[in-house]
Amino acid sequence: MRNGTQELFDYVIVGAGSAGCVLADRLSADGKNRVLVLEYGGSDRSVFIQMPSALSIPMNMKRYNWMYESEPEPGLNGRRLHCPRGKVLGGSSSINGMVYMRGAPADFDRWQEEGAQGWSYADVLPYFQRAEGRREGGDEYRGQDGPLATRYGTLENPLYNAFVDAAQQAGYPATDDVNGFQQEGFGRMDMTVKDGVRWSAANAYLKPAMTRANLKVETHARVERVLFEGRRAVGVAWSRGGERHEVRTAREVILSGGPINSPQLLKLSGIGSADELHAHGIDVVAHRPGVGENLQDHLEFYFQVACTQPITLYSKMGLIARGMIGARWLLTGEGLGATNHFESCGFIRSRPGISSPDIQYHFLPLAVTYDGQGMASEHGFQAHVGPMRSKSRGWVRLKSADPAEPPRIQFNYLTHPDDLVEMRACVRLTREIFAQPAFDPYRGREIQPGTEVTSDEAIDAFVREKTESAYHPSCTCRMGSPADPMAVLDPQMRVIGVEGLRVVDSSAMPSITNANLNAPTIMMAEKAADHILGKPLLAPSNAPYHTARDWQVTQR
Repeated sequence: MRNGTQELFDYVIVGAGSAGCVLADRLSADGKNRVLVLEYGGSDRSVFIQMPSALSIPMNMKRYNWMYESEPEPGLNGRRLHCPRGKVLGGSSSINGMVYMRGAPADFDRWQEEGAQGWSYADVLPYFQRAEGRREGGDEYRGQDGPLATRYGTLENPLYNAFVDAAQQAGYPATDDVNGFQQEGFGRMDMTVKDGVRWSAANAYLKPAMTRANLKVETHARVERVLFEGRRAVGVAWSRGGERHEVRTAREVILSGGPINSPQLLKLSGIGSADELHAHGIDVVAHRPGVGENLQDHLEFYFQVACTQPITLYSKMGLIARGMIGARWLLTGEGLGATNHFESCGFIRSRPGISSPDIQYHFLPLAVTYDGQGMASEHGFQAHVGPMRSKSRGWVRLKSADPAEPPRIQFNYLTHPDDLVEMRACVRLTREIFAQPAFDPYRGREIQPGTEVTSDEAIDAFVREKTESAYHPSCTCRMGSPADPMAVLDPQMRVIGVEGLRVVDSSAMPSITNANLNAPTIMMAEKAADHILGKPLLAPSNAPYHTARDWQVTQR
């Protein structure tokens, strides 16, 4: 397409991430709808992306990551936190930890209460099943024929089972499937890996669809604004290499840029708080003050313990050992290169009176930071632990009207007093689990937080200094009732106040789910595709889910 010329598509999708890839596939499946995907990143052809155990490498590469940072966070001693976002085909599903966690059933029933009619657990479970191709097979909760491959790890390292055993000794249940009937408890963790390869949304959905003549994918394309005629979205303006383009749509523009880029693009296009838009000289198309507000995330810290036996991944961190892991993976697709190393996990309630788990654990047989920057100096193991329903709320706001300038991001972590109460529970309850007999053969000194960190004041100081983002930003264009002035989208993910425009990504969540966000984001896109195409929705499920007995009076 030459400068100044226009092409016409039925649907234009902005962003080839977890949601955009699903939509590209589902909207073009009939062979008739002309679909264009505009992605600012480039190819995902890299061994660092496709090899699961290399997950920390693409996360630290400007080629694949927008490299966003928060504003100085008042609740974290003024620290700026990294906010990685995928800038590549597959989006964040190409640089994430590959954890497949749906969230608690109660999360989706809460969405319905928050105004997202039709998004209860009964409504969304069939879409999780449609997406999933579970290696271990399907049942009334799990799917086995979908594009998104999931599997369990091999649990070869004895520490994975020690973690689950210790939790049971502490009085918590084991669960056969955290994505099934009972999330609460400890057990195996699913990963989006197929035949030893990261099964990103690009591998699962986009690449098979790219063989269709009616789907076009443009990479290195920066979308600058949505084009309107009156209040109807009719296309987008985008640029590449200094050349500007406009593309028109016969039906809809769909923003799938994620929880940072989608609200930024809405505001650049004239949808947001009128005061903020006027301050940047942007004409108002629709005054929606909720755009970019309600930002939520999961905060976590790494509870680290030295290991007295040389069985952790520390012995595999040297150059020769890593080279051998890589060589085996390249030759066979197997071995330590084929796992994300998050193979066991847990969900608990922080205190009595809470009916659904609000603390999540990822267990790792290594003491290291998630981004790989803080490498272990000895044999150790750790749990990533943090509260799942923090009450702090942040925002995404424009720095300027220049589409190339990153927006300002403020999470306001730990600014609600309840968040610190939950963090203290995380420290104390985790310490109790690691003290159980199952860890007796392995337990050395407590590396972090350290045994002296016991008082409320000491825990608060540790958390403010050491806690990190779990990289789950969300909720900045939330669905709700059209009568709610702070809602951005109606329950069919249409932008309220305009026509022909939807947002489909994790920004549409009314509130954050209690686990990793890739699986629910893909589910949302599966359901959105039916809304967009006007198809009958999948029949609601009647599968029950577990709620702890006596949750009003007991913590476990």
